[in-house]
Amino acid sequence: MTEVLPLAGFVIGITAARRADELGALFVRKGATVRYGPAIRIVPLADDTELRSATTRLLEDRADVVVATTGIGFRGWVEAAEGWGLGEELLDRLGKSSLLARGPKAKGAIRAAGLSEDYSPASESNAEVLRHLLDSGVDGQRIAVQLHGEPLPYFVDSLRAAGAEVIEVPVYRWVGPSDPGPLDRLLDGVLDGSVDALPFTSAPAVASMLAVAKRTGRLPGVVGALEKRVVAACVGPITAAPLAALGIPTVQPARSRIGALARTVSDTLEARSPRLTAGGRSIELRGQAALVDGQWCDIAPAPMGILRALAESPGRVFSRRELVSALPDGGEEHAVETAIGRLRNSLGTPKLVQTVVKRGYRLAVDP
Repeated sequence: MTEVLPLAGFVIGITAARRADELGALFVRKGATVRYGPAIRIVPLADDTELRSATTRLLEDRADVVVATTGIGFRGWVEAAEGWGLGEELLDRLGKSSLLARGPKAKGAIRAAGLSEDYSPASESNAEVLRHLLDSGVDGQRIAVQLHGEPLPYFVDSLRAAGAEVIEVPVYRWVGPSDPGPLDRLLDGVLDGSVDALPFTSAPAVASMLAVAKRTGRLPGVVGALEKRVVAACVGPITAAPLAALGIPTVQPARSRIGALARTVSDTLEARSPRLTAGGRSIELRGQAALVDGQWCDIAPAPMGILRALAESPGRVFSRRELVSALPDGGEEHAVETAIGRLRNSLGTPKLVQTVVKRGYRLAVDP
């Protein structure tokens, strides 16, 4: 029998702009189908007037402390300055400041630039960097904070409240996607039941996706799907914040790494996959497919919605009216009958789904 990979049958939607291919490859390796719908794009650093303005200010008014929050951001900042002919001057200024690195990647970028960090927390968290600064005393100091795609209001406001002058350095900024088509199609997949999980790597991507859903009248449906069926996975609590504000549950890895995020998605999908016995056959649901006695069965979204509903309470009789809500687009009760017929054909064993006269349908499991 051919080995079935752990994520075969599942469809993963990726909204990231950065490292999207790397994240997608982790799922494809496990057998998943990946659909890309970038929710954001990065403004090229060399064209970013806000970054150049912050850099010029830093060169004119040396900072006592510079906080590097991401490795790619710090490297991009130095490279952009080099493109403007300000690279050496920026490195000289940074070398005269106390450099703080949020994590190992930021630390590595600092060292690659020929500089050295003065502090880096074991927790790799902005919260611990902030605590270190406040405990050290920042009153009267000028502190430059390299942002990483979104503002850090609590971090910046806390420093200012403690008496520091803060220069925010927006090393890369997010804007909406240049082509919204892939994201629109991904949202349609969330609504029609053909997408099983959405892993998010940044809060701006989450916020942009939700904004597009709201603008196109799909937000209630997207929220409902994320609450009930689609796994919403976030690399950390900051990324999860826009979803949490809507009451959407998320899963998060113990460490904020995309490899850990991919493992969390994989583990969650596998744990949520119903395994049951019906009609003497073993059935395992796999996102957009099912295994019946180890045999692969591709199933279209509408009949798959019916199968998921029946599998939630194996053996219970579901009325046609109840099963209408399991259809991606809703509809009439006759649509349930059509989906049941297609489901039986897909499973290859009609007796797995029983008709209970005048009542509805059930999986053929023993009471």
